[in-house]
Amino acid sequence: MTEADLLKLLKLNLSMITTVYDDYLAHLLLTSRELISREGISLQDTPEDIELIVMYAAYLYRKRAEDNPPMPRMLRWALNNRLFSEKVSQ
Repeated sequence: MTEADLLKLLKLNLSMITTVYDDYLAHLLLTSRELISREGISLQDTPEDIELIVMYAAYLYRKRAEDNPPMPRMLRWALNNRLFSEKVSQ
């Protein structure tokens, strides 16, 4: 999946139709990949990993509007499950 496709998915997740924030959102997608990798997850081009990247980037976008909000449970759960499944299969 291309970066442009990821950007489209993120904008749908955030209900955005404007292109004003595209550069910032693209940066959040790259940042989310790095932060997920830092947790020990090797990302693949699968629907599950694509959704994980988009969810994480959406969380980073929404987080800027609040003062230190906790990570949503569904995102933490998805990260943990992805990490556990990767470690078990090694």
